[in-house]
Amino acid sequence: MNFGLSADKLIVIAVIALMVVGPERLPKYAEGFARLVKRVGEYLRGAKDRVSSEMGPEFEDVDWRKLDPRQYDPRRIIREAILDEVVPSPGGGGAGAGAPIVGSIAALAPGGAMTPTRTVERLEAGELPPYDSEAT
Repeated sequence: MNFGLSADKLIVIAVIALMVVGPERLPKYAEGFARLVKRVGEYLRGAKDRVSSEMGPEFEDVDWRKLDPRQYDPRRIIREAILDEVVPSPGGGGAGAGAPIVGSIAALAPGGAMTPTRTVERLEAGELPPYDSEAT
């Protein structure tokens, strides 16, 4: 999170700031900058304390490193998904077994098989969809 600033760029910025501010006003600006950094640190510590007090004791138990999105490598995830063992569908293995149920809304039955719960009907050309005045 250094915004693309390397050490040499920071030195150039410091030299330019020294020339613009001048040696007489530099201590005053450095002191103001130090106060700003201190206030920002206090604000961040206070925000962390507020969040932890409002979230409760389970907030302390969260391992934030596990939730860091930078740890996920898409290549590793795909490799693991491809190499995982394929589990056969519980309904046997006929034609279309394990295939999605097309044209219906499906739910997982207690046995683990996909069963249609409601059929989706297509509208004819020019037919208006049903309107529910209480839903709007």
